[in-house]
Parts: sequence; C-alpha cells; structure tokens
Amino acid sequence: MKLVTFVEGISEPRPGLLTSDGVVDLSARGFKDAIAFIAATPSQQAEAAQAQAMIAVDRVKLLAPIPAPPRIFAIGVNYAEHATEAKVRLRDVPTVFMKLSSAVVGPGANVVLPRNSSEVDYEAELAVVIGKAGFRIPASRWQEHVFGYTILNDVSARDVQLATSQWTLAKSFPTFAPMGPWIVTKDEISDPHRLAISLTIGEEKLQDSNTSQLIYKIPALIEYLSSIVPLQVGDVISTGTPSGVGLGRTPQRWLRPGEEMVVTVESIGELRNPIVAE
Repeated sequence: MKLVTFVEGISEPRPGLLTSDGVVDLSARGFKDAIAFIAATPSQQAEAAQAQAMIAVDRVKLLAPIPAPPRIFAIGVNYAEHATEAKVRLRDVPTVFMKLSSAVVGPGANVVLPRNSSEVDYEAELAVVIGKAGFRIPASRWQEHVFGYTILNDVSARDVQLATSQWTLAKSFPTFAPMGPWIVTKDEISDPHRLAISLTIGEEKLQDSNTSQLIYKIPALIEYLSSIVPLQVGDVISTGTPSGVGLGRTPQRWLRPGEEMVVTVESIGELRNPIVAE
C-alpha cells in the first residue's frame, strides 16, 4: 500500500491510499488522518484497502504523507563516507537530533531559502515510519514496530548549524523537511537496507549510494531510540544521508533559487521540491 495525505480542490487534508486506479478516500471510511490509519488493526487497514470508490489522481494534490509527525528523529553521520567528508568522528552510539514537525512540507512544495542563512544544503534520506508504539524495543523485534518507509530531505542551514553544537534549529526552518510523496508499507519492501538512494539537481547527480552502507541500521536505531524515549505511532526516523552533500564539496555547493532537488529511493519513488528565496 501507498499511504498519502491529499487535498481535492479546497477541501481539508484527507488520508488516502494511492492505487493504480486512483486514490481511496480513507476519511470516508472513518479515518481522520494518516496516523489514525497507521494505528488501526491490520484487518481494518486491509478492509479499507479493498474499497472500490476512487478519486482520480489528477483531481488531487499530495501533501506530506504525515503533515505533522509527533516527532522526527534524525540521525547524523550514519554513512561512513559522509562522516569523512563532514570531518566528524564516529561515535559508539548513533548521533541523534530532532527536526521540528513545523518544517514538514510535501512533494512539489517550495523549499524556501531563509534570508538569515547563506549556506543551505541538501540531504537525501530514507525515513522509517513507526506503526506500533513501544519502549525499550529489542532489535530482534524492530519489524513489529515499523509501518513503512518514505523519503525525507534533511535540508540544513550549515552556517546556523556550525555556529553551535546543537543542530535542531538549523534543521528546522520552515520547509526544511520535505517528505513523501507517500509511505510505502513494509510488506512491499523486503529489505530496507538494500535500496539505492540519490539526489539530483538539474543534470547533476550529487548523491549516489545505497542504504546497505548505513552504519547504524534500522533495528539498531529503533532499539537505541526506544531505550531512552518511548516511540509513538507516526514518529519518523530519518536514517541519515550519504556522502555528496554541499558542505563536503570543493568548492562547497549551496542551494540556489530556481533549482529543483530530486531525491530518489529505490522501491519508494521520487521526492521533488523546487527552491525559492525568502
């Protein structure tokens, strides 16, 4: 299944399932939002997926699949080559920071370069969506707590980030968390640790790697995070970015108005976002 959040005309955002025939309106089946569907029982989800009434795809606009996640846990320097280019020492535990949910936007939405930063960067990432709450989850049971996977672009104001040891604000300007275009349920991805991941701007492929290169893989991330903070349904874990970010290039390469970022993750799809100045 592909879980989406959409609007039709001037309607309020609604959860839906994207199929080859159109979009199933989950709000008509009693689900107020995407998180309500994620929290439903497997039988309730399966029943909703069998619905026949469809809205044509060309009548809807997709938003971020979860427009306001409870929390976004972001993982820093989780690919060895990225740690090298960022000149960051690898630690014995994952490096975790937060992105505020107020930064979330959907596919096609503008990413706005703020006037108080001149060094805005891109980061293509595979994101995990939690489907079952839990505290102190053992790595061996990680799959029980995953609903599915999506794409997140961890847009970052490097000058703000490097001015302090705390990263959250630099990662949370409005529009700095493009997400989507949908959540692919875990049953459709046999191994999330074998997915090609890339980021392209124009004709230039700036990041090109595979999630097999993750240092801390998803079971370890779920175990570590939940050993400290109980995970909630709808939480997002953004697993880190590979090498090729603008910060690590010579010369350094920052985002510019008029460009379009395209993040591609195998088995999920493409997340496209144009860039504009504030």
